[in-house]
Amino acid sequence: MDFITKLRKRISDKPVRIIYPEGTDLRILIAAVKVNAEKNVKPILIGPESEIVSQAESENVSLDGIEIIDPSHFEKLDDYVQLFAKETGFPEIAARVVIKKPLGLGAAMIRFGDADAMVAGAINTSADVIQNSKQIIGLKKGISAPSSLMVMQTPHYQGAGDHALIFADPGVNPHPNSSELADIAITSAQSAGRLFGWKPRVAMLSFSTQGSAKHPDVEHVVKALEIAKERAPHLQIDGEMQADAALNPAVAHRKMKKASGVAGRANILIFPDLDAANIGFKLVQQLGDASAYGPFLLGFNKPVSDLSRGSTVDDIVGVSFMAALEFQGQNQQI
Repeated sequence: MDFITKLRKRISDKPVRIIYPEGTDLRILIAAVKVNAEKNVKPILIGPESEIVSQAESENVSLDGIEIIDPSHFEKLDDYVQLFAKETGFPEIAARVVIKKPLGLGAAMIRFGDADAMVAGAINTSADVIQNSKQIIGLKKGISAPSSLMVMQTPHYQGAGDHALIFADPGVNPHPNSSELADIAITSAQSAGRLFGWKPRVAMLSFSTQGSAKHPDVEHVVKALEIAKERAPHLQIDGEMQADAALNPAVAHRKMKKASGVAGRANILIFPDLDAANIGFKLVQQLGDASAYGPFLLGFNKPVSDLSRGSTVDDIVGVSFMAALEFQGQNQQI
């Protein structure tokens, strides 16, 4: 059973409504058709209906069971604008400008309960997806900044979990401070549990392993580890450590000064900054026969996934199932 099939089988029978604001993109359209065939995810496409229908006909695919929202004549637009203005203090004119666009409309459907999760980024930039989500969907209480994770599946990873592990944060925070880095570690671990049922083993990565080097960048990671342990005392997390010590038991045995339940068997890698995480996941993807699913955004009130603009149909399908699982897991915690 492949990784995506296992994700799908974890979704409950109650359909999860996923909004796709980029409904005119052919990859999104085909992915929505594939997702819709599974019956436990209900795709909703945003875009000009005539254009979406025309594309479906040209590809000889059926849109039966797929809802299409055309922003030019969406009957709830005025209600959304008025509600958003009332709840946020935005002038209605400004609220309308934001919400009438596909990304804003998708986020508003999430906010007002007409959809459960959003998958976007095939066309729009990460900055646009994040800005709209932060402005309209909002951040969870206690989260100061959103972050992201990438699920990497590679045959070269020998840990449990279908050769899959998590890289964070590859898409949002260029230079997270120690508090933000701790939040990234905690929210990544929480999502790993909801998405895959994993017992998280979180490694805080650095170019140093438990004091092998002295530098302010190392102290930054050590401080983040201390904060994460204070905020989530039951979380299995360790560091600072180099990537080989995090993943290879033999290297961990040589390099770690203290016994660790994480070193050598980590399934969540927390990189010190965006440069390291983004470069790292793309190197593994290109050179390590890896599939990459995400980035999946963390910290929002409802699940949001920010696709790479280079995403394939299979990538979008996998991310859609992840979004459904995240929504399902959040609801079970309420």
